[in-house]
Amino acid sequence: MKLMYLSLLFASLFVGCTTQPQAPSLQPIKIIPLEPKIDIVIDDNITDVNNETAKVLFEDLPNTHLKKSDFSQLPNWEKEDYNTALKSFINSCRTKDTQNLYETLCIKAQKAKDAKYFLQKEFTPFEIMTQEGEDKGLLTGYYEPHLRASLKKNSRYKYPIYNTPNDLIIVDLSSIYPDLKKYRLRGRIEGNKLVPYYSRKDEKSEHLNADVICYCDSKIDRFFLEIQGSGRVTLDSGETIFIGYDNQNGHQYKAIGGYLVQKKELESKDVSLQSIRAWLDKNPTRVDEVLNYNKSMVYFRQRNQPASGSLGLPLTAKRSVAVDRTYIPLGSMLYLNAEAKQKSISQIVLAQDTGGAIKGAVRADIFMGFGNEARDFAGELKAPLKLWILLPKNKENVGT
Repeated sequence: MKLMYLSLLFASLFVGCTTQPQAPSLQPIKIIPLEPKIDIVIDDNITDVNNETAKVLFEDLPNTHLKKSDFSQLPNWEKEDYNTALKSFINSCRTKDTQNLYETLCIKAQKAKDAKYFLQKEFTPFEIMTQEGEDKGLLTGYYEPHLRASLKKNSRYKYPIYNTPNDLIIVDLSSIYPDLKKYRLRGRIEGNKLVPYYSRKDEKSEHLNADVICYCDSKIDRFFLEIQGSGRVTLDSGETIFIGYDNQNGHQYKAIGGYLVQKKELESKDVSLQSIRAWLDKNPTRVDEVLNYNKSMVYFRQRNQPASGSLGLPLTAKRSVAVDRTYIPLGSMLYLNAEAKQKSISQIVLAQDTGGAIKGAVRADIFMGFGNEARDFAGELKAPLKLWILLPKNKENVGT
């Protein structure tokens, strides 16, 4: 889950804050009558939606500049696996977010006999662009890591993975500052004052009033678990458990890859999960220095299913993406095109997650799944991105 600055009013108290976590909202596919969404034109001067200028077209997307497109303009659209794409959409329709956005299309999708025909008949693609008119952004990848751990601390398994501390205070400011309704301040009580919660460097076991889920055998693996947000843990008993993001200490996320570049340990062009991991393995005496640069620390809870996103759904490899919900609604169907080193990626994906480093309109982080292959691909993925949002055709009141 990702981080943003608050106003200077609170800068002296907290280093950062997190967006309000989305509570899981799994529902059977039953549509509740809703007021129409995404159907109000903001710019009365729009006369040609196919011109070269992207505009804010819909009231429910007030920050998102869109340009109407067509399926024929989507790169490699004819090579898409339409059936798999439609199944991913139907699965996402289990959540209220997707139902609210697509309404009756969630029901129609279940009855569709020709996936390609249904998609092209019922949806219109709109290219997402920045306010400055840029149509290219960045695609990165993430995965579900695998850790080894024990329920009991010993000489091998000694790095605790914590539940949310019992003394972590979360302050909701929305009743006083409505503009901050998506954000929370986090801290702890010291005397009669609310102070920042312990940073990564200061979070010692004697400080934390928190239960331990398990003890893993690598502080580096634990760190990358925090970056990914969820993972699978094989216990020394042979049992496998799933753990996922639950909370965060309130400090701003800082990328350790950037720190290593600042220290001239890595070249910017070479930064990846693999290069960072290799550097840490070669420099064991400096591991704490580098990891502590990121004061943010994530707390977890045990789950009964594999990696899940902000919608509460289990993530689907190569079909689930994390986005910046300031610009892209959670639950929306997207089409992305990226030319990665490994291969070209062009396909329908679902916006089912958020992430601390995922900022901007043309920005996505694609979930690659579980295992070494997923880890290697995700760790190296950094590609120019073009992005479209697929909206219901009956919402398309543009230029009318």
